[in-house]
Amino acid sequence: MSAGPNADGGGGHRLDPTILREYDIRGVAGATLGEADAHAIGRSFATVVRREGGGRIAVGYDGRLSSPMLEQALVAGLAASGADVVRIGLGPTPMLYYAEASASDIDAGIQITGSHNPRDHNGFKFVLHGRPFFGAEIQHLGAMAAAGDWEQGAGHCEDRAVLDAYVDRLLEGLAGVDPGRLAALRIGWDAGNGAAGPALEKLAARLPGEHHLLFTEVDGHFPNHHPDPTIEANLADLKALVSREGLDFGVAFDGDADRIGAVDATGRVIWGDQLIAIFAEDVLRRRPGATIVADVKASRTLFDAIARNGGHPVMGSSGHSLVKAKMKETGAALGGEMSGHVFFADDYYGFDDGLYAAVRLMAATVRLGRTLAELRDAMPETFSTPELRFPVDGARKFAAVTEVQARLAADGAQVVDIDGVRVTTPDGWWLLRASNTQDMLTARAESDTREGLDRLIGEIDAQLALSGLSRV
Repeated sequence: MSAGPNADGGGGHRLDPTILREYDIRGVAGATLGEADAHAIGRSFATVVRREGGGRIAVGYDGRLSSPMLEQALVAGLAASGADVVRIGLGPTPMLYYAEASASDIDAGIQITGSHNPRDHNGFKFVLHGRPFFGAEIQHLGAMAAAGDWEQGAGHCEDRAVLDAYVDRLLEGLAGVDPGRLAALRIGWDAGNGAAGPALEKLAARLPGEHHLLFTEVDGHFPNHHPDPTIEANLADLKALVSREGLDFGVAFDGDADRIGAVDATGRVIWGDQLIAIFAEDVLRRRPGATIVADVKASRTLFDAIARNGGHPVMGSSGHSLVKAKMKETGAALGGEMSGHVFFADDYYGFDDGLYAAVRLMAATVRLGRTLAELRDAMPETFSTPELRFPVDGARKFAAVTEVQARLAADGAQVVDIDGVRVTTPDGWWLLRASNTQDMLTARAESDTREGLDRLIGEIDAQLALSGLSRV
């Protein structure tokens, strides 16, 4: 091996610093992210993997129009730094995670995906030796690229089909569940023209019960609706399907299928923290006392429900990599985010997988003996906002949160500053944080009364105004 500032023979490559996010790399394809960037990212990541004693990296990609181009450039960069590449092709991000976790000869993985971002965006998610690769490690990739600090080599490439094995593993989420009651389920599925489509078609063909599928054709134009199940408008087609066919519930996925959305038989959205509460009750019946991690955006009713069912609730930062890291730190059996990332580490690998979460939702309703609507009916009624997102310049968003933190500290407010500011008042709680994936601030509030919620939203708006910002 040889390395150094001119190891590539012509110096390094500067990546646009805006694409180096907290837990992945994301940019605008053809603007801030192109083939040369993908090649340099491959050089840097392969160098990291080789210096840690590994040498084989799995690569997958989603259905974005720019993904095949970025995949080719990334693979060339990985090979140029001496890594052997296992190309698993088009599929959801959790299929890439599965390929890395289940194969003894694979040391790391990269998925090319724009996730739920606008359709002209794309990026990279990483896993190394079964753990999330994020934060300072992402920044280090940029520094290595700029310096040309790359290993030299000529890695080999192979194609490997993993889709069928991945679907086999998804089906294990129903092991031990009453087959007769599973067979009675009637479910709607919305792939949103994202990368879930081919896996979903194979999965649904083998699942017990009756299944109705929407938009399984992979199309990077996203002609039916944008693939982000946290936006209620994107669930309109699924709601209509559930109502028209009289289904038990429906599930939807984001563009790379590492997140899940759900609606019950009445058309109500079951938000991410409500899904986690259901999964927590199911998991805790079989693993009493288990630790369960939820992000700072989750309802207080979730943390209360975990404790009430005998679990140990832990609040952590938002972000798929950050939740996975917190779960490894605490030995949690389950984790999740308001955004619909759900992580099962009881009988699964601990990574976020929307398709597996959907299978486990089938299992949970059967094991708990209640429909999804009945499980939702049993939850305390609160008044809350969805996640409110509003654009803020990327150079301003973190500074604004810091300003709010300082003012609240000076006022003696009751604040949790794990990730942004989460403020508890007699009316309930509100949250303001900077998105790590987009140039946005996000806010959320929850109260026992409508009037209390209005006052909480007013507090958010007042703090934003003091920083010269507005949600509208």
